[in-house]
Amino acid sequence: MAKNINIALVGNPNSGKSSLFNIMTGLQQQVGNFPGVTVDKKTGHCQIAEGLTSTIIDLPGTYSLYPKRTDEWVSYKVLLQQDKSVHPDMVLLIADASNLRRNLLFCSQIIDLKIPVIMVLTMMDLAANKGTQIDITGLERELGVPVIAINTRKNKGVGNLKKLIEQRAAAQFIKPRPVINNKALAENAISEIEKMFPAISDYTALHYLINHEHFSFDVSTQHQIESIEKTTQFNPTKTQAEEIMQRYGRIKQIMQLTVVEADPLKKALFTEKLDNILLDRRWGYLILLTVLFLLFQSVFLIAQYPMDFIEWSFSKFSGYLADWMPVAWWSDLFINGVVAGLSGILVFVPQIMILFGLITILEDTGYMARISFLTDKLMRKVGLNGKSVMPMISGLACAVPAIMSARNIENRKERLLTIMVTPLMSCSARLPVYTILIGLVIPSKLYLGFLSLQGLVMMALYMMGTVAALVVSYIMRWFIKINERSFFILELPVYRSPRWGNAVATMIQKARIFVVDAGKIIMVISLLLWALSHFGPANKMENVNTQFNAQISANSAQSDELNKQRRTALLENSFAGRLGKFIEPAIAPLGYDWKIGIALITSFAAREVFVGTMATLYSVGDDSDDNSSTLRQKMAAAVRPDGTKVYNLATGLSLMVFYVLAMQCMSTLAVVKRETRSWKWPIIQLVYMTVLAYVMSWLVYIIFK
Repeated sequence: MAKNINIALVGNPNSGKSSLFNIMTGLQQQVGNFPGVTVDKKTGHCQIAEGLTSTIIDLPGTYSLYPKRTDEWVSYKVLLQQDKSVHPDMVLLIADASNLRRNLLFCSQIIDLKIPVIMVLTMMDLAANKGTQIDITGLERELGVPVIAINTRKNKGVGNLKKLIEQRAAAQFIKPRPVINNKALAENAISEIEKMFPAISDYTALHYLINHEHFSFDVSTQHQIESIEKTTQFNPTKTQAEEIMQRYGRIKQIMQLTVVEADPLKKALFTEKLDNILLDRRWGYLILLTVLFLLFQSVFLIAQYPMDFIEWSFSKFSGYLADWMPVAWWSDLFINGVVAGLSGILVFVPQIMILFGLITILEDTGYMARISFLTDKLMRKVGLNGKSVMPMISGLACAVPAIMSARNIENRKERLLTIMVTPLMSCSARLPVYTILIGLVIPSKLYLGFLSLQGLVMMALYMMGTVAALVVSYIMRWFIKINERSFFILELPVYRSPRWGNAVATMIQKARIFVVDAGKIIMVISLLLWALSHFGPANKMENVNTQFNAQISANSAQSDELNKQRRTALLENSFAGRLGKFIEPAIAPLGYDWKIGIALITSFAAREVFVGTMATLYSVGDDSDDNSSTLRQKMAAAVRPDGTKVYNLATGLSLMVFYVLAMQCMSTLAVVKRETRSWKWPIIQLVYMTVLAYVMSWLVYIIFK
């Protein structure tokens, strides 16, 4: 029978911990929640050797064993053996070799807990590029734990790591020696705690003294520890300060003995010179706007050619199928349900890939962290701080993980404000909506030979969501009564060239997520919508057919025109048409017809469903005999009963503004409820965003009508 061991992965944020977790566990992963909190609990299984398997727990990243954020408390309680659900037999301590001095503080604390440890050095290539040389054997000697270097990007060293885990497991998990003399920090108090808990280390006893109120001790034990604190005159603040000073002193010795670093002045001069430009009060903001401008220009200009090709291919394919397949309900379902829905998914993949590829490049170069630093002053004026920028920028991808990433904001009020306004950032699900509407109502013009008008409108929509988020936050901060001091501490990474392979991998991953996750929703709704568009109350549908059959019999010369009118009448009397007609009076002031009303309802499941809905409705109700027409051509040709265009400039702009500001994503509401542990905030969010979207869309329609 195979033996199984529990291994905890710990380390600083961005140290390569999650990359190692993904390599070791592959697809054998599960994501749940730690008991009582919303922090993700990622676990996976790995075959270490024949007869030895492991359950690997990826603990949230933390900088030290003095937690501030919720996710840091989760890691802290696991390491202090205070989490009943997780009991690691061994710890893999992940350290960034390119920032070893910073990582060693947390590493030395973990070692002093006397949990069996293997130190794993990542990013050795970046350390080498910085001119840093690490004596791994010397580091093992000084720390008293095994040290191994791996490269997660090239999947090197993982096999050796598994062999080392097997050896340590066979040796019954040797406990390391302490890095500093912890007992000397508060000898009397620590000795008394160790009488109560004989099996713990000196350093664990120290943490029992400092944070026992947060542990699940019974009332008697809590009183006993408090009594020890009073009797020994234990001062937690002074003790913690002395400990950190001792650790940094020891870390300095270790670095001198085991690490050779390049001249730090040369690197600092380059970084400072670049930061003097990119973080300048005037030039910094101008450069930021320029970067965003080029980002959205690229999304439109580069993606135009593959999008046109995909759209053309599907239109030709639909036309071919219509000529080749027999006239039947199942062929209509396949062409106007399945193929139309699929085209509404794949046509926007190029834009999504380009957007995420460019954002990944900005993150890799280190510029994204500068954006947080640069915008902190502005964020504070509206009740947020610089850390709010990262969730808001992540909101350009998807609001769900963006809202979850707000856990890194220590201040509760700023975290709640960030959660409440992040859905106003235009996520990738809105991109297909913007694209098709801009293509319909905004001319494809170039100014000065390279400035795309459509790209400028796209940027304006994204800027509108950002400005709305800041304004709403400024107003909301007066109504949320939480008073906490706020701090903004951010480590600016060194500038480095982007990892092109990482950018390409991210582009492919995001495209796959969009096609698979969003695609499933779009396809299901497209098929459901096809059914709702083909069927309706039996008496109504029968009356329409009877009426037009009589007209065609009386006037056979007009049969083609009458059949077109019949298709339109059948669609209007179907279940989908009746639903659209029902809400039409409420949306008519915004310039929308009943078909747009159906799309507004269906896209509440996911914003990108708007395009799939349009593809299905205009395929089902198509008045033309050309089955190869593209969706944009069909929507551009759509007219109202009075003969005016449905998608004129006023309606198009009004609809774009509605999708910028409206809350049309059930998943986002669900995650807000999960993060705030209350239905109060998601309901407030739904109401204020819907009202804001309606009012602003109405104003835009009135202005441009």
